[in-house]
Amino acid sequence: MTTSRLTRRRLFGVAAAGGVAVAAGPFVGAASPAAAGTSLSSDPVLHLIRRATYGITPGLVREVTTLTWPRWLERQLKPNGISDSLCDHHLARFPLLAQSSAQIRATQDGSWQTMQDLGAATVMRAAWSKRQLHEVMVEFWSNHLNVTCPFGDAWDSRHRYDADVIRPHALGRFSDMLVASALHPAMLRFLNNDVSRKQSPNENFGRELLELHTVGVGGGYTEAEMRTSALVMTGCSIDHDTREFLYRPTWHHTGPVRVLGWSSANADAAGGLAVAQSYLRYLAMHPQTARHLARKLAIRFVSDAPSDALVTALAQTYLAAGSDVRPVLRQLFHSAEFNASIGQKVRRPYEDLIATVRTLGLGPDATGTKGSRALYWIVGSMGQSPMGWTQPDGYPDVANDWQSASGTLGRWNAHQQIGARWWPNTLTGPPIRTLLPASLPATWGAVVDALAVRLLGQKLAAADRAAVLTCIERSATGSVRANDEWVRWRLSYLVALILDLPLHGLR
Repeated sequence: MTTSRLTRRRLFGVAAAGGVAVAAGPFVGAASPAAAGTSLSSDPVLHLIRRATYGITPGLVREVTTLTWPRWLERQLKPNGISDSLCDHHLARFPLLAQSSAQIRATQDGSWQTMQDLGAATVMRAAWSKRQLHEVMVEFWSNHLNVTCPFGDAWDSRHRYDADVIRPHALGRFSDMLVASALHPAMLRFLNNDVSRKQSPNENFGRELLELHTVGVGGGYTEAEMRTSALVMTGCSIDHDTREFLYRPTWHHTGPVRVLGWSSANADAAGGLAVAQSYLRYLAMHPQTARHLARKLAIRFVSDAPSDALVTALAQTYLAAGSDVRPVLRQLFHSAEFNASIGQKVRRPYEDLIATVRTLGLGPDATGTKGSRALYWIVGSMGQSPMGWTQPDGYPDVANDWQSASGTLGRWNAHQQIGARWWPNTLTGPPIRTLLPASLPATWGAVVDALAVRLLGQKLAAADRAAVLTCIERSATGSVRANDEWVRWRLSYLVALILDLPLHGLR
């Protein structure tokens, strides 16, 4: 048995024997995220960082504390005002992503390279962008208006869906994003609306537009209205030579249409695109859409079961703001329910991996993209590659859907191999020894405390601290020697142990 596996067996065995809820954690049978997070710090700065970013970095806590969290939040809500030149510099290593769909078609000949580049670049942005809330919201909307990546039929357009639809609107008006999404070649191909015509309407997009993108499953529409939804969108297609958006009047159904209170005479095919856009904007501002999105935002940022009162309040703000998401987020993060939700959300595999990279203080490769590509493949093996969900509904965001022994082992292995620089081994960053203070703590208890504060932003609960010390076979008051194996060649195992604790798995 390897040292890492033996250490983890000891850690979770000791914790379980002592009656502490470390063995279950938030991933393998925990009763609830809150039960696993009873020792999570109540510091409002740390709470906001855990929810509004992909995790702490050595300087982020100082930044938010200095600005105060309300001012930091306001800056994050206006990402264009935040210099992100370092991340932009590294993103330039993915030149295909800056190309148009036509350029990709001219050079890539069906290759999935551009989509794989998008996945690796998305990981890079999540880990190292200064515009952290924007990146979190890009993930949220990519998941909500999901177009799987990679998706073979969008090999030339999926990167433009990210650049032209999701990113420009992630902190803007949902109505604008919905229209841009519905008329984008990648979405039209993904949900088959590119082949939907009046003689043989394809109901796939019309259904998902209602069920997933806007009013939701309980939004009150009928089966007949779902079919009408498909008819309204007929003719919104692509040019199958250039693969760009093309409205085809001869494919558009004409005649009176009505869905959920919206109606149109829809008298002539030439005006069909305007009818479709009117319909999309109506759905974006429907009260049920407001509730559907408010609930999803509350689940993402507050808890797996947000109160109806919070959802109602957020929905009202959404409607009053004309679907602008920024006032909704501002209200959410200032709400009493958000403040009281510490420990009530778990990190999914993607968030866990990015948080690990960030808290270890690692940076992108000095040259090339091997590190970012490796992280993309690692998180794919953990079951959550960015934009990789194959169904239209997007990745789930509640704890029960991510509970599994294999998922927990995948996280543990990632903590170890990233922390030890086994793979990827090209990321930049200081030596692992610098995770400890320059002046080595005098006792092992102080060593564990220092590592926990450095990695998690807080000290461990007494039982967790004792479990870690038992695992490395050191006493809290034992003296520390600079040549001790746990300071020298086994320090990465100790670091991984602390990251394996449920505290790191909470956001």
